[in-house]
Amino acid sequence: MGWFRALGPEPDEDQDPGPFAASIPRARDGRTAGAGLVLDSDTVLTCAHVVNDALGRALFESRPPGPDELDVVLRGPRGSERFPARVAHWIAPRHKAGGAVHEGDDEWHGDLAVLRVDAPPGSTFPPPRRIAMSADQRVTVRHGSGHSATFAELTVKSLEGPVGYLDGAATGMAVGPGYSGGPLWHRQSRAVVGLMTAHFMPPHDPDTGKPLPYSPQHLVRRSWAIPWQHVEAELRPLGVLDTEEPGPVDPEDPAFTLLTEAIERALPSAIERGDCARRLARACGVGHGGEVLPPTVEEFAAFLLTHPRALAALVELLRRNNPEEADHVLTAGRLHRVPRLLSPREYGRLHQLLRGIDKAVLGRFAEAVRAALPLAAAFPGGETLDALIDHLETLTGDGRSDDGEPRVPALLRVMEYVSVLCPGPQRAGLRIWSDGVAVRLAIPRSALAERRSDAQEWARVMRTRSARVRVLVQVTRADPGRHRLRIWCDEGAGLRQVSTDTSAAYSGSQAARELLRVLETLDPAAVDEQRPLVEVLVDRTSLNLPVDEWEGSGPDEIVPGVLGVEFPLVVHCPELLRRHERFLPDWRRRWSRLDSGATLVFSDASLSTNEIYAELMRKLDAVRVSVDVPAGLRDAVVQVCLAVGVPVVVWDRGRDTDSHVVKQMAEVATRELPDGVRSYRANTMLHPLDYPGRPVLAWADADRTVPRLHLTEPQESA
Repeated sequence: MGWFRALGPEPDEDQDPGPFAASIPRARDGRTAGAGLVLDSDTVLTCAHVVNDALGRALFESRPPGPDELDVVLRGPRGSERFPARVAHWIAPRHKAGGAVHEGDDEWHGDLAVLRVDAPPGSTFPPPRRIAMSADQRVTVRHGSGHSATFAELTVKSLEGPVGYLDGAATGMAVGPGYSGGPLWHRQSRAVVGLMTAHFMPPHDPDTGKPLPYSPQHLVRRSWAIPWQHVEAELRPLGVLDTEEPGPVDPEDPAFTLLTEAIERALPSAIERGDCARRLARACGVGHGGEVLPPTVEEFAAFLLTHPRALAALVELLRRNNPEEADHVLTAGRLHRVPRLLSPREYGRLHQLLRGIDKAVLGRFAEAVRAALPLAAAFPGGETLDALIDHLETLTGDGRSDDGEPRVPALLRVMEYVSVLCPGPQRAGLRIWSDGVAVRLAIPRSALAERRSDAQEWARVMRTRSARVRVLVQVTRADPGRHRLRIWCDEGAGLRQVSTDTSAAYSGSQAARELLRVLETLDPAAVDEQRPLVEVLVDRTSLNLPVDEWEGSGPDEIVPGVLGVEFPLVVHCPELLRRHERFLPDWRRRWSRLDSGATLVFSDASLSTNEIYAELMRKLDAVRVSVDVPAGLRDAVVQVCLAVGVPVVVWDRGRDTDSHVVKQMAEVATRELPDGVRSYRANTMLHPLDYPGRPVLAWADADRTVPRLHLTEPQESA
């Protein structure tokens, strides 16, 4: 086992899965929702439907829970302890043929959730071995409550792809509600072979809903589970299992050689090495070889290269009294792939700070990541906060430090950007945390101060961006070819109506001249940094009205004055939002994630509007949709998107399919689309053959008001 060793007893043949199983209670009544398998000291694997039940959601809800917390009970060396946890990775339940799972379905795929538990080191026993499930294995599983009498004996009867079927013994406990997520323990191999998922319950009378009288023809005590080999297939692409059970250290590894030399220099006496090693073991939540003999230098170095946070913890111990040797240890350890950036104490403190931050700020975490690391490689799509932090720990620092100086790690830079989104107390806490990590890593204060200044400048720009001056114009049809206008300005202090004659009817060119006249009256100081946004308020039959092509030049004008070329021009249809007010919360939630939400592209002309609707309900994190289908279907799809609260929709009113607009705008960040579309329109005037599209951008900003008149009296100017 070595000098550094896992806490608790090694599993033996007679042991049941109790020490490796976590309990997951419901928030609403404290009863057991299910169980989970301890993967690491702060990581638990369970079924997604167990998490849904614990949080009071529909059992087969496919949307990730976000930052919502649940409780997890761990059984470790100190007994049973309850800790808060969040979903770090989410693999939603899905029907075998794809789509949603419904109540009454017997089988499904997916249904896994990896929980990050806010537990200090040493709260759990070491995780067990995991091996593949195979037929005829005899296994044991416990109810999520962990009570001793709840163990059920099962036999694996058959494996059908991602499903393993198990039959229970005729005597003893039967599997039922509360067993889901429990590890299946194979005594002979002393290993876990899968995760209990569901049980085939006795049939019920369709009229009364009560169980039917027992019949020998009934299916008795059959359950199904997710075999471990399929769990691995689902989790491996997420990187969840990458750090599991590292192999023995290669004595020829350069990091191992340099670490042994650094440890010998930093801790030359056996007494010093033993004292430091015991403190390191406590910091990492592992056992040790006792108070008398210290570890050998080789054992010490091997532990630093097998425990992911041991290197950072040792540097933390050495930094105050032996900073030069701390640098040598850090430099050597960084040559190996296992060590992580943060020590156990720093990692736990970071998550403690994040738990105190408003959900609205946490919802902008991905936005802060992109702003802080614009040149970094792509991040895992649709991932959770914990998964992003884990990924950020693997990234090196930026390249703007002086030669020879430690660089600011990517995670610290991101946390500076997150901190500027927080109110004072939370900002101070995050900055104190960053300062502490920077000191341990010997990063110059000036380097971190520069990144802090970058973050403050980004926050200032974001505040300016959110207060962009805009001109709103309600356009309604009058006589053929003519329109009535109502115009408002919003320069940051609220809406003010600037048009007085609402009975006049304008041609396209006359309407453009009227709008240009209003735009020229705006306060020059207010539009110093960005061109005003022109927001055209229309009903659902006028979404393709070519207001952007209206020219406002008179006979003596030098420039044509094309509205959509000079100004970012978008359309907004409050009517569609108002018709289905139940989607207003979705609209606001999607808009709040504008910089981090998903993008959908609808280009399959065979899809029905019902299928489009279903996809939008499945992807409630979608903030942007590009539509590239024939005109008839296109307009219906656009209206469905806007009605259910998608805030940003792009399409080409001039082409049926294979839109150049859709392809070009795919390269533009969502928040930059109004300016990107304006630039495209300018290119169309300059190079019409290369830019043949006629782009339309629907833009529904949930943070900015629209005129009350348009929302409550849509018929007034009809």
